[in-house]
Amino acid sequence: QVQLVESGGDLVQAGGSLRLSCAASGGAFSIYTMGWYRQTPGKQRELVAAITSGGSINYADSVKGRFTISRDNAKNTVYLQMNSLKPEDTGVYYCNAKNPFRGYWGQGTQVTVSS
Repeated sequence: QVQLVESGGDLVQAGGSLRLSCAASGGAFSIYTMGWYRQTPGKQRELVAAITSGGSINYADSVKGRFTISRDNAKNTVYLQMNSLKPEDTGVYYCNAKNPFRGYWGQGTQVTVSS
């Protein structure tokens, strides 16, 4: 059973930066594809960025050039560096770990970007 704990969410002004962290335990972290998703009221949870075990990265078009996902397998942690934040980036950010058989979710961390 993989457990994921996110941290780093906060209230920030537009144009600011935040770094989210997701610490994993209970599984072989290095083999999982790790992702960050966000959800806002009334909308479906959407993929923000993902990084595979081999280091391949995928970003949502809305965050390309502003967000950077990375992972530290020695620390069982995945990060999301968010720069040039916009009010539309506001939401609850969830960490996800998945292998070919199932996926796991963290509890989420709130990011609020004020205009």
